[in-house]
Amino acid sequence: MSRSAWAAGTLAALAAGILGYGAGHEGNPVPALLRQARTEFAHWLPGARPGSSVPLPVSTKATGPVVYYQDPDGRPSYASEPTRTADGRDYRAVRASEDVRFDEPDEPGTMPNAGHGDMSMAQATAPATGARKVRFYRNPMGLPDTSPVPKKDSMGMDYLPVYEGEDIDDGTVALSPGKVQRTGVRTAAAERRVLSRPVRAPGTIEEDERRISVIAMRTDAFIEKVEAVTTGDHVHKGQPLMRLFSPEMNAAAAQYLTGIGYEGARRRLENLGIPPEVIDEVERTRKVPSTITWSAPRDGVVVERNVSEGMRAKSGDTLFKLVDHSRVWVLVDVPERDLASVAEGQAAIVRARTFPDRAFTGTVTRIYPHLAMGTRTARLRIELPNPNGDLRPGMYADVEIATGNARPVVSVPDDAVIDTGVRQVVLLDRGEGRFEPRQVRLGTRGDGYVEVRDGIAAGDRVVTSANFLIDAESNLKAALQGLSEPKADPGPQAAADGRAP
Repeated sequence: MSRSAWAAGTLAALAAGILGYGAGHEGNPVPALLRQARTEFAHWLPGARPGSSVPLPVSTKATGPVVYYQDPDGRPSYASEPTRTADGRDYRAVRASEDVRFDEPDEPGTMPNAGHGDMSMAQATAPATGARKVRFYRNPMGLPDTSPVPKKDSMGMDYLPVYEGEDIDDGTVALSPGKVQRTGVRTAAAERRVLSRPVRAPGTIEEDERRISVIAMRTDAFIEKVEAVTTGDHVHKGQPLMRLFSPEMNAAAAQYLTGIGYEGARRRLENLGIPPEVIDEVERTRKVPSTITWSAPRDGVVVERNVSEGMRAKSGDTLFKLVDHSRVWVLVDVPERDLASVAEGQAAIVRARTFPDRAFTGTVTRIYPHLAMGTRTARLRIELPNPNGDLRPGMYADVEIATGNARPVVSVPDDAVIDTGVRQVVLLDRGEGRFEPRQVRLGTRGDGYVEVRDGIAAGDRVVTSANFLIDAESNLKAALQGLSEPKADPGPQAAADGRAP
């Protein structure tokens, strides 16, 4: 490197350092340092005469009111009021002509602004936009509180300046296209959908209590013969099961044939449990049978057989028990938190663990009135058709109950809702970077969507991504709370006297 080139570079670097030092310190000997630098290095530059000096660039004087204060070393540390560093140096006042707005579109030929950490670089490359008047300062958390002068909130956060032309009177939030792109804002249309949030719970397959028949004796009798029917056999209605002899039954049949108290005699036969076809046979043949054939009262499976040939059956003894398995119940224990979503008449899908690849469709027919205190669950009853008898009592099953309404409802993605705990809000996309907060009333949730019962209509576009960033980086909360106009400026004299609020 030539001596002249080295001198020119060194002189420029020294000048920049002196100017940067002078920007953060008042009353320092910057002019004297500049004059000395020009004298010391002048004779090394091409064409320079001994004792001559070289003109150095001088920074343009900042104009406009002070908008904030910056660390004197250029670090990304700012304050709304005059303050000092840990070593006692004053923060540098940044005036309106030096301020850079980060939410404005990037100008061609300038560096994009990404945040406060890039402020010094952005100030060096972005053109000055001129002085802008700060209308007031708003609460950084969006509370309905403003101030005509810089201040801090209770957590030490600086109030944010609102410049002329930036206050929004229509309740919308405006963002520049650059910020919309950088924050990754995405939107989706509110549409009508059928929402379903299935309630899943384990269950057990049981017998239908209404399809159980018990054959019991109502008087003493002797069993003459038992048909070849065993436990587990499937029998049909009217199929013979056994033959028996009962003196009391024979006496009632004889009284019935003599015609003494005709109606009462038939009623006595019925009360003894004699099958109707036996009574009709007695009336048709006009004979008292020596033995009575007892038949199955319904189709079903023999689940109990307590009878043998030659035995004496006493009054009240259960001889057979039959169960019809063409329809079965599924008893399900649903957690208390899901109980409000379930109603009688809803469809249910049952998958027996024996047949995991098969789905059986049933209906919720009963919600039992009491909770199990130990498990805090409520029992439901689901009825299923079982024509082939594949589902057997005692099987375990996994149940899925479809809750919600079968009709389409206006819904938005779950991510579109900002839930403050007190209210639920969505951001409507009004186009051109404007977003309107809208309070909504929610309903059923399911499949990643939530029903909106009031607040928006089908076709409205809502923000589904970066809505919390919009909430944090803009005055969304201020718009929600109806940000009030600031109080009148106290005036320069009042501010000087310390009477500003």
